[in-house]
Amino acid sequence: MCYMPGLIANSAQLPAGGGAFVLQDMTLGIFLNDQPAHHLSYGSSRATHRPLIRNQGWILPAGSEGICEYDAPLDMLSVSIAHEVLEEVGLTVADFRPVIGDIDPVLLQLSLGAEGFSNGGTLYRETMHRAIAAQLVQVVTPAPDWHRDIADARLRRVLDYIHDNLAEDLTLSAMADLAAMSATHFAKAFKQAVGASPLQYVIGARLDMATVMLRTGDLSVVEIAWRVGYADVSRFGQHFKRKFGATPAAYRAGHA
Repeated sequence: MCYMPGLIANSAQLPAGGGAFVLQDMTLGIFLNDQPAHHLSYGSSRATHRPLIRNQGWILPAGSEGICEYDAPLDMLSVSIAHEVLEEVGLTVADFRPVIGDIDPVLLQLSLGAEGFSNGGTLYRETMHRAIAAQLVQVVTPAPDWHRDIADARLRRVLDYIHDNLAEDLTLSAMADLAAMSATHFAKAFKQAVGASPLQYVIGARLDMATVMLRTGDLSVVEIAWRVGYADVSRFGQHFKRKFGATPAAYRAGHA
């Protein structure tokens, strides 16, 4: 067993049977042997057949209650992380998407090494348990809206790049290079998948972000235009009014 502030990693050999459980903290359970007859209930009183094999398991949020049953002895590693650590890396209960089955490979390797953290210094231990928490965020946080219905991982990568770099010069050639496609092929694939050309999508994403800034902050219209990639504030105003039917200033006044 390894304990450090915010993280407990505990391996156990459990007899066949199982039963009800209540989780005080977010918990990752990793099965270390196959359990073809495993049954699990989460959020209901009836356990259903959920066979799991070695290195599969589940990730459930704090406060979870349910039933876990298995017909053969179970070797298991559980890693629980306190909410304070999760909050440090931006994860809330509202973001949580439970996982049952395959465990993310990076999270799996970090967790399997968790019991060895006690051999390192304090800084090492704190770094490693925050690494688990940070990777957990990537696994259980729902995909952003712009990933919806986009099957091609290359296009999802470009969409992430766009939303992370709205203030930058987002050229067609740079986006095509990121997708490892020719500019022509990329533009065609992007429009077919997203429903808008890359340029149209970038403009829309910039204007949508501008509305958030106008509603929630006190930055000037000029500053907001610059932060969403417009060097020319008049052009920003033209695009904004065309999409939303009001100038940025009028939009802000209407949402004050």
